Amino acid sequence: MSNVLAKGMEKNSADLLALDGPFADLLEGFTTRDCQQQMAASVERVLAEGGSCVIESGTGTGKTFAYLVPALLSGKKVLVSTGTKNLQDQLFHRDLPIVRKAVGVPVTTALLKGRANYVCIHRLGLADQDARHANELAAIRKWAGQTHSGDIAEVRSVAEGSPIWSRVTSTAENCLGAKCDDYDECHVKKARQSALAADILVVNHHLFFADLALKEEGFGQLLPGFEAVIFDEAHQLPEIASDFFGVILTAYQLQGLCRDIRLAELAEKSGIGELMSRLEATEKAIADFRLSLGDADRRAAWASVEEQPRVQQGLATLKDRLAALSQVMEKAAVVGEALGNAWQRIMDLNDRLEMITSRSSTDYVAWFETHNRNVILRLTPVDVANAFRERRGDGNSHGDRAWVYTSATLAVNGRFEFFQARLGLEDAHTELWDSPFDFQQQALLYIPQGLPQPSAPDYTRILVDTIVPVLEASGGRAFVLFTSHRALREVAQSLPQRIDYPILVQGTAPRSQLLTQFRDTEHGVLLGTGSFWEGVDVRGEALSCVIIDKLPFASPADPVLQARGAAMEAEGRNPFFEYQVPNAVISLKQGAGRLIRDAEDRGLLVLCDPRLLTKSYGKYFMKSLPDYPVTRELADVQTFFAG
Repeated sequence: MSNVLAKGMEKNSADLLALDGPFADLLEGFTTRDCQQQMAASVERVLAEGGSCVIESGTGTGKTFAYLVPALLSGKKVLVSTGTKNLQDQLFHRDLPIVRKAVGVPVTTALLKGRANYVCIHRLGLADQDARHANELAAIRKWAGQTHSGDIAEVRSVAEGSPIWSRVTSTAENCLGAKCDDYDECHVKKARQSALAADILVVNHHLFFADLALKEEGFGQLLPGFEAVIFDEAHQLPEIASDFFGVILTAYQLQGLCRDIRLAELAEKSGIGELMSRLEATEKAIADFRLSLGDADRRAAWASVEEQPRVQQGLATLKDRLAALSQVMEKAAVVGEALGNAWQRIMDLNDRLEMITSRSSTDYVAWFETHNRNVILRLTPVDVANAFRERRGDGNSHGDRAWVYTSATLAVNGRFEFFQARLGLEDAHTELWDSPFDFQQQALLYIPQGLPQPSAPDYTRILVDTIVPVLEASGGRAFVLFTSHRALREVAQSLPQRIDYPILVQGTAPRSQLLTQFRDTEHGVLLGTGSFWEGVDVRGEALSCVIIDKLPFASPADPVLQARGAAMEAEGRNPFFEYQVPNAVISLKQGAGRLIRDAEDRGLLVLCDPRLLTKSYGKYFMKSLPDYPVTRELADVQTFFAG
């Protein structure tokens, strides 16, 4: 794409988004928004001049068009990164075609996802006929013979969370790369080739950081080929960066390795008699190590359990079994590519295990999570700012590359220091455009009276008493958002006896299915935790009330929070006011943002936590929210819905 195209355009981005511009002809009901035009002009300037810009653009601004229009006009190769795969698909399949048609600039576009989103021809051929998934496997094989992209999202008949997908897709660890017999037809390779040739490439944050952190070395880096990067839903970046700049090892990874060794041995036949017995011993050691950490789901620092005899024994046995398996796999590696690849994976995963369980550094925190039969071991950097700063300038020292970070929730009390500090963006230019919605007319904020402090043992019981009359006034049509799974479970048990409306509970069905049910159910009440706080767009009367049980502070027992707090205290800083409060403010803004999604929406926001008004830090939350009219009277709520 040539810069001549951009220079030759008679109109700039703001002009194209005006009421007499091309979007008015393409989109029914299109209206011009000053904030959208101003944001487009700001993005246009950054793309032309380089540097970094941090932009908060309130719900309803139309930020997607505000960055896509200048991106297409810029004449530059632009990488756009979104928060989730669903948003990625929406941006590529819905928004980008509209903008490309309106702007009239001939650009090539591509969509790229992580390799786990593409069927692996080689692994599909090896997949065993498990009776539990025979129908799913048959459907995948039929589709695989017809697909051009290999994107598994095309297979509607197989659930996204089905275990079969891990058997027919690849990871960076088990991919054979150029040595694979099916390499020429590899969907991941073809998608990467299209991505590198595109003028506008749409990815998601996880894929961006996988590339930035050099986790996909076999296919080269994407970033050096692009002159500009735009992050949508940029508030997610610090936590995602923490994952990718750290080290992770899961029981599922180890189990997957064992499964792949078994398949490789069946296909390549090393003939080593003791291989299968050592493989079985390793699988038992993985399960025993998981059991050594207890039955309950939990999240804790590794230091809190590493001295426990049962954990020490489980870890030592696991390391011994992996070492013994590695010895025989070294001999088997010469027989075939799959066995050789598996041996390399054993060494890599063993290195990760050693790093996480023995690393001692104030720069990293070692911790673990347990879920059902899985354990996730992590080594997480306490601060990612330096790593992100260095990687952004990696390679060709792209000082003139443009970086745009935008979201509806980046600022705290109108200021961006918290987000900037976490990613090392202190010198970035900042802009803030409030939502164009009329919250004084469209919404009401209700802070109930009579609730105890959230730490009170009867808080959840009193919460139910408080929200029942609200749900009766709203006729259901509500999200009830929780800060913990425990509270969700308690309310899910007691609420059905108190209201007659249909109740949908997170965990009883996939998230997308619950949202579809909610939209299709009159007077529905959906109970959800973290994943429903953001990335959910329900417009119209179906969602007329959002209730939030508590201010979304992270658990004080969270090991990463504790490590970051200790590091800040060592510098003489206040981790509560400088980290915990700003983080919770941004989370609250996300949850509250589910309510008003359109200029025609009307709804009630209920914040049940009395600390909003009784604690000094409550003002930071209140000032960071839109300009809602506020009440503490239930009668006002009833009048709001009766009007």
